[in-house]
Amino acid sequence: MTFEVAGDAYDRFMGRYSRPLAADLADWLEVASGQRAIDVGCGPGALTGILADRLGADRVAAVDPSASFVEACRERLPGVDVRLGRAESLPHDDDSFDVAAACLVVHFMSDPVGGIAEMARVTRPGGWVGATVWDLVGSRAPMWPLWEAVAQLAPEHPGEREFPGGSREGLVAILEGGGLRDVEAVELPVTVSHPSFEEWWEPYLHGVGPAGDAVGALGPDGRARLEETLRDRLGDGPFDLTAVAYAARGRA
Repeated sequence: MTFEVAGDAYDRFMGRYSRPLAADLADWLEVASGQRAIDVGCGPGALTGILADRLGADRVAAVDPSASFVEACRERLPGVDVRLGRAESLPHDDDSFDVAAACLVVHFMSDPVGGIAEMARVTRPGGWVGATVWDLVGSRAPMWPLWEAVAQLAPEHPGEREFPGGSREGLVAILEGGGLRDVEAVELPVTVSHPSFEEWWEPYLHGVGPAGDAVGALGPDGRARLEETLRDRLGDGPFDLTAVAYAARGRA
């Protein structure tokens, strides 16, 4: 699995869903003028951009382990402190921020509890620490049509259901394990209108994340069968798809 891809490739794949989700997460974490915030696992900058718009670029930091994403985020959001690094070892001092957020990242951390604990460390006491993960267990991620078709064509593929934090209970447990208090969770739905099947399908061909890996592993013939199956199910477009994420927050 890789996220060492161009920022534009990730944007086409997930940005259409992550941008509205990031705005909802910022609302739920009560991001407000005068605060300092950090985006952990920032990718090309969907949530980082929301934070910079609300707080000012000089009051926002971002961290990601992908060099290509760090470069893309820096180019798009000059003035934001964007660093190469991992959630499990943040390059920031204790109590540096009022809010720490991780949008669609926890399930990819090598140590999710440790990553949340680090987010709590760099957040002032009483500040919100929050995260979102798609409802992977309930098959309500944006990729659900693809995973249903993959399960039919390659039933041995594990999909994403076993990733950590992919249920309400799992995400809450990770935040509580990271030492947060008063942890609570909500559902955040996102609906995206896709003008055509090709617009929806093309981003899956660039090897982004587990879904891209799964498509690539099928080989040319398998990809052709997968595309045919998905086109039969979704139609030529336009069509709407709704995804649902769990968001959890707790106090540092």
